[in-house]
Amino acid sequence: MFVSLIRGAAAGAVGTTVLNTVTYGDMLWRGRGASDVPAEVAEALATKAGVVVPGDAETRANRLSALGALSGLGAGCAVGAVCGLARHAGLRLPLPVGAVAAGVGAMVATDLPIGALGVSDPRTWSGPDWLSDLVPHLAFGLATYATLQSLDAPRRRQRRRRCPHARR
Repeated sequence: MFVSLIRGAAAGAVGTTVLNTVTYGDMLWRGRGASDVPAEVAEALATKAGVVVPGDAETRANRLSALGALSGLGAGCAVGAVCGLARHAGLRLPLPVGAVAAGVGAMVATDLPIGALGVSDPRTWSGPDWLSDLVPHLAFGLATYATLQSLDAPRRRQRRRRCPHARR
C-alpha cells in the first residue's frame, strides 16, 4: 500500500508539472498575468490557522506567493496519492475515464478551498474562466493517470539462474 501511495504521489508530481506547463503556455499565448488566487488562498488559510506570515509588504507577498505555489504542488501530489491508493484497492478505469476523474478531483481539491475561504465565488465565473481552469486540470488528470498506468506495467521477470546441482 505504501508503494502505491508513493507511486501515486509521484504521478501527481508529473501531473502538476504538466498542469503548470499548460498554465504557463496559456499565459504566454494570451499574454495574461499570473493568478493571485493561490497566494490569496494561502493568506486566508494562514489567517484562519492564526499563523502570521512575516515580512514587510513585499516580502510577505512573496512568501504568500511561494506558499500558494507550494500548496498547489502539495495538492497535486495528494490527488495523485489518492489515485494511487484507488488503484491499489483495485479500481482500474480506462485511461479517458481515469484521466477525467483525476482532473476533476484536482479541480475540486483546488476550487473548493477558493470558494470555502471566500477568496472567489466559482458560481460567478464565466465560461472562459471555467475553461481556463478546466483545461490544465484535465491535462493534470491525463498525465497523472497515464503515469500511474505506466507504473503498473508488468515487470520483466528476471531469469532465474539454475543451480548447477539442480535436476534438469
